[in-house]
This record gives sequence, structure tokens and C-alpha cells, in this order.
Amino acid sequence: MDKSLEKSLLVWLKAQKKACGLFLKLSLWLGMISAVAMVAQAYIIATILDGVIMGQQVIPLTANAQMVISSMSIDTYIPNFIALIALMLLRALLAYGRERASFEAGKRLRGHIRAAVMDKLTKLGPAFIKGKPAGSWASIVLEQVEDLQDFYARYLPQISLAGFIPVLILAAVFPINWAAGLILLLTAPLIPMFMILVGMGAADANRKNFSALARLSGHFMDRLKGLSTLKLFHRGDAELKIIATASEEFRSRTMSVLRMAFLSSAVLEFFAAVSIAVLAVYFGFSYLGHLDFGYYGAHANISSSTDPQIVGIPFSLFTGLFILILAPEFYQPLRDMGTHYHAKAQAVGAAEALITLLEHPEPEFVGQVRINSIETLSADNLEVFSFDGTRLLGPLSFELKDNQRLALVGPSGAGKTSLLNALLGFLPYKGHLLINGHELSALDLAHWRQHLAWLGQEPQLFHGTVRDNVALADPTLPDDTLWHLLAEANISDFVKAQPLGLDSPVGEQSSGLSVGQAQRIALARALGQKASLFVLDEPTASLDSQSEQAVSSALNRAMAGKMCIMVTHRLDQLDQMDTILVLDKGLIVQRGDFTTLSNTHGLFQTLLRENIESVADIELVPLSVSASATPVDIAAEPTKGEAQ
Repeated sequence: MDKSLEKSLLVWLKAQKKACGLFLKLSLWLGMISAVAMVAQAYIIATILDGVIMGQQVIPLTANAQMVISSMSIDTYIPNFIALIALMLLRALLAYGRERASFEAGKRLRGHIRAAVMDKLTKLGPAFIKGKPAGSWASIVLEQVEDLQDFYARYLPQISLAGFIPVLILAAVFPINWAAGLILLLTAPLIPMFMILVGMGAADANRKNFSALARLSGHFMDRLKGLSTLKLFHRGDAELKIIATASEEFRSRTMSVLRMAFLSSAVLEFFAAVSIAVLAVYFGFSYLGHLDFGYYGAHANISSSTDPQIVGIPFSLFTGLFILILAPEFYQPLRDMGTHYHAKAQAVGAAEALITLLEHPEPEFVGQVRINSIETLSADNLEVFSFDGTRLLGPLSFELKDNQRLALVGPSGAGKTSLLNALLGFLPYKGHLLINGHELSALDLAHWRQHLAWLGQEPQLFHGTVRDNVALADPTLPDDTLWHLLAEANISDFVKAQPLGLDSPVGEQSSGLSVGQAQRIALARALGQKASLFVLDEPTASLDSQSEQAVSSALNRAMAGKMCIMVTHRLDQLDQMDTILVLDKGLIVQRGDFTTLSNTHGLFQTLLRENIESVADIELVPLSVSASATPVDIAAEPTKGEAQ
């Protein structure tokens, strides 16, 4: 990864830590207090061992002189034992509190980032979301946000502790023995230096690993949703090989990340062990009398005496024990930082995808104008663009007044859905798109959408109950109103036949319902919004003839006296439309009513002829079914999964 990019990602990650609240600082302060308690604990342990081991020991200095090192009894150290136990309990409580505070800091951060991601996706809308497989979005919202936890819960506090604890220990060691302090000071940089060398490629490896995971998630989820279609066209074995290839790529990248993790840990442990060994060798040779430097002038340089009976004692047992107890603790924060360094690499890899999403430009809808009703809707030299700046539609002009219905027809890719997405505020545009004379970008977007009822070709029902889905816009709707909406959508009889009625469960992706039933429940939800403008995108495209007639009749009743814009391929049913716009390659090539266009040579007449022929072919399909099929088998309405 480019160093400047990695630096900018780290700046962004650190800027988000304010979402952790006071818990991040609390975790750091608890770690610092625990470090002070650790030094005090080492001091007490060294004092007790020195007194117990060296107690009542008399060391000869010369033939006529001797020095008593200690003559205190073990009872003297009872207060030390009590203090030691108290410090152990205190450190345990501090460690528990630090873990809790760290987790809470990471939890708050994850909640903040996840909310920002969901808000961003809401603003960008379905036109942007459909640009990636659902599995890729699941990877971003779930896995990559989760990978930020350890960066804030462990890595950031550990950076401060990795600086504070070694300085604290050096402050305790240098006044006792400058040689030991110098050894600690000189060997300390080895660990972060090799940690950086080993971990240089970790962020890039994690970024590639996230990309492989996103591709695998998206590919697997899409194939799982279309499993029936793959089996129908005998593509199961081929897709299995593709999934196996994607899985192998993800496995390979995951193992490369793990190799870095194990290599980094091994290197850190090795250099920490070597550094502690150097310190232990220094004290060992000092106690044997082979080294006589490191202590201060307050100690007598007894070992320099020429008298062979003199035994050199450069410093007490307490000094060596105290420093050797602190030595592992001196390197431990640096080793912990090395362990949590991979949390940084993971966070950097995740941050790249998150920043790409969160900083993606949005359609510029920042207006505050609110309207009470929709009287006119007009476009003047309107051009609609994708998020990357590609022109999808236009320039085109049209006008729609109250109680008028407009149909958009044309071949696939003509720009029909793009126009609806611009009208809904999901795509940027240039030119003029006026609502009651106000530019759409000047309207309060949330308030504007309250005037709209949208119904697409793929009904989006959520896991819950029929009541939850119909009353999605207003959960306070009474049961009488809900039943009335279901009746208007020609689905009340089906719901009443269910044992739980309005509380009948609806599965994920409308499982358990046919496409027609799901579409009519979605229609009931749209009718509950009391909209002034119906925006319909192929609302009957996936339905059988019976469900299509039910939905069409319900829509005709609901749209009486309302404004409507509809995208459809069923050109034979457009006789009730006031105006028909025929689009091709983003431009209006024909316009007029059904009678005029059907009698005029052009694209509409060609599409109408093809539409009539396709409907005739569908009606002839039962004649080619084998004689063993029953009328019930032929007429049975497909379920949601079968239709897909």
C-alpha cells in the first residue's frame, strides 16, 4: 500500500476515536495506574525475598571484621505480604476495568461507523447499492466494521502504554543501577524496529484479503439466491468450480496474513528473550564478582581490594531481584504493541473500503422547501448521470399535471429506471426537474418522498409480520386501516385465511409467499402512504396473469385522481395513460397517447408488435406441456423462490 495512502487512512482512523467517548481515556488511565502498581509490587517482592534469603546472614569482610546484612525476623515482613496481596487484587480489578472500558470504546466506535455506513447507503439509495452484490455490502457492514474493534480497544491505548511503562521502569531502575538501565534503554528499540520491518506488508495483505472476502461473499450470496435457476440450466458444477477458485484465493490470502502474524510474534519474543538474558548475565557475573560496574559511588568498591580474603559485594540481592522482576514487564508493552500491530493492519485494510464508501459523492439535495401537494411535474433539458459521471439519460423535456398518467417505455437500457431514480433523489442530474415550479434539489428530500408511493418489480418485504410490512411507514396505523389497505390490494382474503391474520410471519426475502402475494402486500404498504404521485417500475413484470390482473385493478382504483409515472413493458395495457414517452438510448424518440403511437410507424409500433407476439407465445405454452401435467400444476402460482 502506498505510504501516503496508509498515512491518510491512519489519520482518518484516529479522527474517529472521539466516538469512543471517555472509555478510551479510561482504558489508558487504568493501564497507567496498573503499571504503577506493578512497579510497587516488584519492589515489595524484591524486599521480601532479599530479607528472607539474606536474613541472619553474616558476611566476613576481613580476618578481624564482619558485616551483618540483615537480622530482622520474617514477622517483620507481614505488612509487606498484606500490601503485596492488596496490590495483586488491585491489579486484577484494574485489568478487568481496562478490558471492560476497552470493549465499550470499541463497541461505541463500531456502532458509530455502522450507523454512518447505513446512513450513507440510505442517502446513496438503491441505484448505488445495486452496483455491488449483496454479499459485498454484508462484508463491509459486518466484517470490516468489526475489524475496527481491536484497533480502538487495544492498539491505540497500547501505543501510549508502550511509551509510559518503559519510561516508568527506567525511572525506577536508573537510580539503583545505571548499567541495567542502559541495557534496557539500548535493547528497547530492537522490538519496535523489527516489529515495523516484519509488519510492513501486513496492511497491504489485509487489504487484499478484504477484497478477496468481499468478492467471495458477493459471489456466494448471488449464486445462493439463484440456486434454482442454476440447477434449471445445469450450471451447478461450473459455478461450484468458480466458488472453489474464489475460496482458494481467500484461503491463500488468509494464510499469508497469518504467516505474517506468527513471524512477527516469533521475532518479538526472540528479541525480548535475548534482551532479558543479557540483563540476567550482567547480574550473574556481577554477583560472581567478575563485573564491578553499574553501581553508584555510594557502594564501596570492595572487590578492588588486594586482600585475598575480601569478598566483593557491589550491590545487594534486592537490586538484582527488583530489576530482573521488572525486566519482562519493561518489554511486555512493546510486545503487546507488536501483537496489536496486526489490529492496526486490519483496521487500515478495512478503512480503505469504508472511506471509499463514506466519502462517495452524493446527489446534491440540500434544500429545505416543503410542498403540500404535487400539482405539476416538469423536466426541461434534463440529464441524469451515474455516480461516476456517466450520462444515463437526456437531455429530455416533458410535463405532467395533476390527475395525469405518464408511461415510460423503450428497450432495456433506454434510461427509464434512471429517470425514476433521479425523481426519487437517488441519482444526480443537470438541467431542470421542477415540482410545482421548485427545483427538485431545492426540496426537503425526506418530505418530498412522503408524497410518493413507489412500487417496483421485485417486492421488498422484510422479516417480521404482515402488520409490520404494511404499517412500515406508520406503525401506529389501526387494524381497521390495515385491513382496508389489504382489501384495496386484493390480498385481504389470503391474510384472513391465515391462522394469525395480521400477525402472520413473513420470512426473509418474502419467503413463504408467492410473488403475486408479496407484490400485493407491498402494494398495500404503498397505498398506506396517502401519496400524491405513484412511481411504478414494472409492478407486474414477475406476476402470473391472475396476479397481474389483481394488482393492475388495485392500482387503477388507487390512482384515481392521482398523478402517476410508470415504467412498463406491457404496452398493450397503456390505453389508460394520458401520455407515453418512448425512450431509446436515453432520448425521447416518440411521444403521444396509445392510439396515436400504435398507428404511427416507429419504435413504439415495433415494441407493441413484439409485446403482443410474446404474450401470445406465453398463452400457448400450456399446449406444449406433457399430458401428464394436471391443470393445477400448470396454473399453480409460483413461489418467490421459484419465480426467481
